[in-house]
Amino acid sequence: MSYGTLREADGVEISVLADNYTDILMMQGTERVRRLMVPPPLAPLAEHGLSCLVTVRSGSEKHCVLMDAGVTPACLLHNARLLQADLTAIEGIILSHGHFDHFGGLTHLLKRLKRNVPVTLHPDAFLDRRMNIPMIGRPVGIPRLDEGALTGAGAVLGKSSDPVLLAADLMLATGEIGRTTPFEKGFPWAEANIGGMWTVDPFHDDQGLVIRLRNKGLVVLSGCAHAGIINTVQHARKITKTDKVYAVMGGFHLTGPLFDPVIPPTVAAMKEIRPDLVIPMHCTGWKAITMFAREMPEQFVLNTVGTTYTL
Repeated sequence: MSYGTLREADGVEISVLADNYTDILMMQGTERVRRLMVPPPLAPLAEHGLSCLVTVRSGSEKHCVLMDAGVTPACLLHNARLLQADLTAIEGIILSHGHFDHFGGLTHLLKRLKRNVPVTLHPDAFLDRRMNIPMIGRPVGIPRLDEGALTGAGAVLGKSSDPVLLAADLMLATGEIGRTTPFEKGFPWAEANIGGMWTVDPFHDDQGLVIRLRNKGLVVLSGCAHAGIINTVQHARKITKTDKVYAVMGGFHLTGPLFDPVIPPTVAAMKEIRPDLVIPMHCTGWKAITMFAREMPEQFVLNTVGTTYTL
């Protein structure tokens, strides 16, 4: 594993372009949390997906990266317009993993940008995948990421299983995440075709985005955290050689009956990490969100589509 050093940033702004939850009456904000307020009938759209526009600053430098692209271009572009987000400023895109609720709007966005754009992702993001949910009784295929469509739309693919520095070394894609916690065991209903055989998806492609803020610590942004949100944070600490964690945000994948037993140890482990901010999104699930709110009231922020975090 060879990569350079993650530089310290003076600040970062993260705007949520796609997420599961919208609430136009959620107006409470702070210096760090700015809610989208638009006059009716305008309103941000929600969908079961995630997309965040990340702008990092260091001195006079400013760099902009998009992490994930939600399910639909309609949601992504509508919310970007309401936020007055400058999508033309995007220097690169990172894909957290190869699930449709994270790449659905990607090809359309690339075509709209009308230029070549670096896209960082793990090689396994292109695997053929399906869901094998016992209640359904049969496997159900899910959309597969189309490499040809991406490159045809202008993506310059950077495939890597190792960490990759982005944004002039001010952001870091984690690459494959080490699995060390005893309670984060993956998603047994998710399957992938590996070597011609269907197997429980190991989600080697699951990765997060990391920023190191000067005098504050790490900001860790996950997509779904199929590797486990605690594993993701611990991996970020390890590869950056930074112990202090300032903010943990993104999908924590704790929704549904399979993950109910995982919620208490996850919250307990997060309390030991002691981030200043915990912002669960997307696939975290209501039970987990409410437990974070109850157990970490000073750190917890309820996310809504269109919220911008200035850290």
